[in-house]
Amino acid sequence: MKFNYQARTQEGQIQTGVVEASTREVAIALLQNQGLFVTLLEEEAYAPVYARRITFGGKISRKDVVLFSRQLSIMFKSKIPLVETLRILAAQTQTYVFKEKIIEISEEIEGGTSFSVALSRYPKIFSSFYIAMVRAGEASGKLSEALGYLAEHLERDYHLKNKLRGAMVYPALIFFFVLMVLILMIFFVFPRFVEVLEETGAELPVVTLMILGLADSLKKWGVFLIVITVGLIIFIVRYYQTPGGKKFFDGAFLKIPVINNFLKMLYLSRFAENLSTLISGGLPIAQALEIASDIVGNAVYEEIILDARDGVRRGEPISYRLSQSPEVFPPLFYQMTLVGEKTGTLDKTLISVVDFYNQETDRAIDGLLSIVEPVLIMFLGLIVGGLMISVLMPLYRLTTF
Repeated sequence: MKFNYQARTQEGQIQTGVVEASTREVAIALLQNQGLFVTLLEEEAYAPVYARRITFGGKISRKDVVLFSRQLSIMFKSKIPLVETLRILAAQTQTYVFKEKIIEISEEIEGGTSFSVALSRYPKIFSSFYIAMVRAGEASGKLSEALGYLAEHLERDYHLKNKLRGAMVYPALIFFFVLMVLILMIFFVFPRFVEVLEETGAELPVVTLMILGLADSLKKWGVFLIVITVGLIIFIVRYYQTPGGKKFFDGAFLKIPVINNFLKMLYLSRFAENLSTLISGGLPIAQALEIASDIVGNAVYEEIILDARDGVRRGEPISYRLSQSPEVFPPLFYQMTLVGEKTGTLDKTLISVVDFYNQETDRAIDGLLSIVEPVLIMFLGLIVGGLMISVLMPLYRLTTF
């Protein structure tokens, strides 16, 4: 927000102008840092709709935060002051909304607010994990190292999610192609072809009659089925957003035979990497476990990790609590955790676990694709083949009689 101010310089001269700051207190601090004595400070009138800046593509993406974190880490290690670093990053940021937020953060820091507190005012951009890492770096005097750990973690997480998203592109395209073929054949090609056959008086085969019946049913009840489907999806999404629903679905996904091992490796890798990064940043283990439980993304794992946090507060090792749930934490994981606890190198041991599970995740993705692709191609072949048979059989009968 902008403030109109009136102030006196150290020489006693009156100065007026406009200062941009997130709060009134920050605006006063900014002016005082310039050697001014503020005599009047008023918030600038709210601009009407037609006078506001119009922006497109203003959404802050994960990539924006990853790039910001990496550049922040590099510049901070180069001993550039934090406020100057933030202003440089704001100047080169392409996303206008993110640029504004970075400027606001730099102004708050210049006004005396700590970096972690300034970040915490933007929870939609910076997660609790991000803020905790910065706070730990500030408390330990190792903010540079904490920013480095944070940047590496965000980059690994970003690349993994991109790989998973990319792995789903090909199956989605095949499914879309199958759907388009079905719609075109059933609603446009097939009815006209059948009209020609009926004029000849030929008897239609059972397969052709079945497809005709399906097409008629979809025409009559298509809108109703769409409404029911959309309603069911909305209900499932709403139910999943409740604690009970999330726990039910997260537990069910871990029991699906084809993808359960892949999901377990993904959650184990995410948990180990987050916990390792937080411990490396100097956070106490109990606090690190609490933050990691919120990031892991599965209610079943979250409950077990929070139980491990409570055990740590009572003096129990993490490995003991994890070993009580072998269905989701395999022996390799808690044995490696036990070794790390005994040697005092839990963060380094967990990174070794992360490397192992990342490799296993890559293999699992390749394995799933190697199964999904031929299955989808076979499915497409059966659909198209069935439609072609339903078309060719009547033609064959006409030519033979």
